[in-house]
Amino acid sequence: MKLAGSTAFVTGANRGLGRHFAEQLLARGATVYAGARDPGTVTVEGVTPVRIDLRDPASVTSAAEIVQGANVLINNAGSSFGASLLTGDFDDIAGELDTHYLGTLRVIRAFVPQLTAAPQAAVLNVLSVLSWFTMPAVSAYSAAKSAEWSLTNAVRQELAEHNVLVAGLHVGYMDTDMARHVDGPKSDPAAVATLALDGLEAGQVEILADELSQQVRGGLAGGVTALYPQFA
Repeated sequence: MKLAGSTAFVTGANRGLGRHFAEQLLARGATVYAGARDPGTVTVEGVTPVRIDLRDPASVTSAAEIVQGANVLINNAGSSFGASLLTGDFDDIAGELDTHYLGTLRVIRAFVPQLTAAPQAAVLNVLSVLSWFTMPAVSAYSAAKSAEWSLTNAVRQELAEHNVLVAGLHVGYMDTDMARHVDGPKSDPAAVATLALDGLEAGQVEILADELSQQVRGGLAGGVTALYPQFA
């Protein structure tokens, strides 16, 4: 997948990882549409800001009408309500699912006509190490990311016959606003964006951005007790 000369749409492109995606896609020679709930917050020079709210189907449809000829779609926009499945506010739990799972699906479905019309296209879904591992304090987020992982595997199979690469990016905490409350190691989002775009160009379908993601991915083969040894 060559990014030079491509037309890319990035959701959540006004800050954090999404902003780095927009900047680096421009640097690689792509035409970039930068999605955000408030397009006025997009400050990357050279991109076209587009309003999109993943939880608003009408805005997703409108964004797909504004963007023309997209053959690269990066589903980066997300939320983090910090809700437990048992004790969290039910609206927060639903919000996580509506954003990460249904919202991502809305965007993909809206852009499928553009992606399948291109000779070569790619979708990158920004997932998480928490797609594979969960803790009570972030269990609503993890459930939504697990659902998005399943979605990624499903649409990859459906779009393969149209020469559309569908990739998932798994990453732990990054040094962004979403993880500002977290103490401990955090990845540089600029480095993660570089690794992810390199992975797309190399045709990778599963991109592991850090050591934590690699460790947890390896632990899946060991079953529940390998990831949660307290239940061994």
